[in-house]
Amino acid sequence: MRLITTSLAALALSACVHAQAPSDKAVLDSIDARYDETAAMARQIWDWAEVGYQEDKSSGLLQSKLSDAGFTIEAGVAGIPTAFVASYGSGGPVIAVLAEFDALPGINQDASPDRSPIVGKHAGHACGHNLFGAGSVGAALAIRDWLEQTGTPGTIRLYGTPAEEGGSGKVYMVREGLFDDVDIALHWHGDDENSAAAQTSLANRSAKFRFYGVSAHAAGAPERGRSALDGVESFNYMVNMMHEHIPQDARIHYVITSGGVAPNVVPDFAEVFYYARHPRADGVEDIWARMEDAARGAAMGTGTRVEWEVIHGNNPLLVNETLAKMMDAKLRQVGGVDYNAEEEAFAEEIYKSFAKPELPLGSEKEVQPFEVSLGYGSTDVGDVSSAVPTVGLRAATWVPGTAAHSWQAVAASGMSIGYKGAQVAAKTLTLAAIELYENPELRTAARAEFDAARGEDYEYTSLLGDRDPPLDYRK
Repeated sequence: MRLITTSLAALALSACVHAQAPSDKAVLDSIDARYDETAAMARQIWDWAEVGYQEDKSSGLLQSKLSDAGFTIEAGVAGIPTAFVASYGSGGPVIAVLAEFDALPGINQDASPDRSPIVGKHAGHACGHNLFGAGSVGAALAIRDWLEQTGTPGTIRLYGTPAEEGGSGKVYMVREGLFDDVDIALHWHGDDENSAAAQTSLANRSAKFRFYGVSAHAAGAPERGRSALDGVESFNYMVNMMHEHIPQDARIHYVITSGGVAPNVVPDFAEVFYYARHPRADGVEDIWARMEDAARGAAMGTGTRVEWEVIHGNNPLLVNETLAKMMDAKLRQVGGVDYNAEEEAFAEEIYKSFAKPELPLGSEKEVQPFEVSLGYGSTDVGDVSSAVPTVGLRAATWVPGTAAHSWQAVAASGMSIGYKGAQVAAKTLTLAAIELYENPELRTAARAEFDAARGEDYEYTSLLGDRDPPLDYRK
């Protein structure tokens, strides 16, 4: 009799929990109710505009919001002071949501539709990571509420991932094993369109090549000098000639970060910062070996010495079509961004600054067709996708036609157009997470595709080697 009574009680409890499960509309309405809170987080991080591994205030803000909501915070993970993992719930499945918050150096802009740099500000959110961080926290809070309301077993984790822009923060977190027990990882990014297309990325590696020479008076004793800048320029010349002889989908770019101080002093130090990209990790390795040979040759030919420090390296994004199709369906359920009159005026004005926009105004309301494609950017999400089945989306946080890493992207990221796009992302991620908690068959299918794509003999290799996080790379 006791067994029967216990079973009936369990069934009654299950029915009660199921009856209390909020509808999708109720879940989305709850995210809308937090709009002001999410927008305030996004604006505050936009104002701070902290660069990679220096995002102390931005990271602290996100941690505080999650801690106040009952998340357990593990801060300073993987040897990175601004990296953290926030967890709520217990047991499996474990769903991860990624959050970024670093700004880009060398570009800043007011939240204005015309070019208006802010005097004294040396960085800006030209890739919308202020929105990424705030929107992901909004999703994590909504998922936490759903888990609590429904009594669904499982864990929601938000990973605070610093220094995506050239610092590969996620790679160190993957290398540390922080994703080993995660079932599915979710991410998103700001863009000028709404899309959940299965788009991969380029693998990449960067390094600072440092040349050392001998200083001398450039006019009085030039024969006594050996110009480190000559070494850099010779190196650049050889790498530029390589462009004709690398695969079409590969990319190499650089900036000279130090080239001397005065023309009449032969510089004894010069530095150039390089990126190399290719659709495959081994393609990056092949190009990189040739670049290292060119650096040695440049040093030999100019009588200088060269050394280099690998700064970051990312594997390509491993797409999961099973999950991408699910995410596409959730994005279409949420829909795009609707501008009010003020936002329409902003968009029309900023649209005039584009030379050849690929998307028309009004496309922010739409969701782009689903496809599988190659993207030419790079991201440390690629290493997460090598460790666990991963899926993401892009939301229209910028005016259609906006290029990433532009002043136009900074402008929209600091006002309501960006905030509304972050809401689209938060809603889509939340619905996707709920589907994953409720649908074990989907999780199984995603894992099977993931295992098949990696292959039986897969072994994870980081493109940045065993180096420690370069916490000073932006200083």
